[in-house]
Amino acid sequence: MIRLFLLTLFLVFSYPFSTLLLAQTEAISKENPLKVGVAVSPPFTKYHNQSFQGISVELWQELAAINNLQYQLIAQPGVKAGIDRVAAGELDVLIGPISITAERFQKVAFTQPYFNAQIGLLISEKNSSVWHRIRPIFRLAVISSIGGLFLILFVVGNLMWLAESRHNPEQFPRQYIRGVGNGMWFALVTLTTVGYGDKAPVTKMGKLITSLWMLITMVAASSFTAGIATVMTLLLSAEAIDQFSIPEDIRGQQIAVISGTTGEKWAQTYQARILPSITLEGAVDRLKSGQAQGVIFDVPALKYYLYQHPEEPLKVANLSITFEDYGLVLPLDSPLIRELNIAIIQLKQSGRLDEIIDREIQGY
Repeated sequence: MIRLFLLTLFLVFSYPFSTLLLAQTEAISKENPLKVGVAVSPPFTKYHNQSFQGISVELWQELAAINNLQYQLIAQPGVKAGIDRVAAGELDVLIGPISITAERFQKVAFTQPYFNAQIGLLISEKNSSVWHRIRPIFRLAVISSIGGLFLILFVVGNLMWLAESRHNPEQFPRQYIRGVGNGMWFALVTLTTVGYGDKAPVTKMGKLITSLWMLITMVAASSFTAGIATVMTLLLSAEAIDQFSIPEDIRGQQIAVISGTTGEKWAQTYQARILPSITLEGAVDRLKSGQAQGVIFDVPALKYYLYQHPEEPLKVANLSITFEDYGLVLPLDSPLIRELNIAIIQLKQSGRLDEIIDREIQGY
């Protein structure tokens, strides 16, 4: 009985203090909002009119409203720096076009994906240079084919000189250089089916060699002519020749990247000669100045840049390096992951997430 009386007195006197303690705790939570880092990269995150905007920013605003979260947005110099600050406990959340990778998963946690982005290549849209157009002529295969043709003409010229020089010295002189030269001229005229008639065999052996050579050239001439026509079409074409059609084409090329992004990793994977920059604008400047042959980055960001700078002679190459998922970044032990994942699913199912994405990327 005495214990019950004492317990009652304790609850009566401690109730005001417990209420005050809870009020203080709630006040502290409101006075210490979540520190949300923003890795600025349009169109997902951008700073305009003294406020943050973009797909990732609107998504976070929706998630915060659903979960009644207080927060403050803090600009970050880049994705890598922002991830490092989350891992160090200096940020509670990092938003932006942040690719989910196994390497990053070792340091921080991710929400489930909210966007699937293509990694591509920005290149110059200017017409190909003269050297780029004539370069096919100097490839080993073309040079070896031309060399082989001259070798065959030389052999046939020697055979005709040996067969005709004694009985037909007027057309195939006995002097070696002049005789073989006339023989090569005869072989070339026969090969091209011009048929000047200024040289003709008179011996049986010469006629036999000529007959065999004519049969050979009937087959070889068509293939050789088709090859020359293809090369000349490329040389005279007014259209630019795409230098990059598959990811392997960037091997050994000077490629600009943004430091700390997955674009840098893919450039390394395909053994490009990397030119790092801090911002996309810096990487594009390297492309425009001729230092780089391309810029590897997320295609939505590249297209948004082109939309903002329509006067620049640049384009996104017609190749896909890979596709990557974007997610929000949190500390490994963050209690917010489950609530944020549920809210992301709700936004997907309601179509609200698609509305945000479509509105931001419409027009480019």
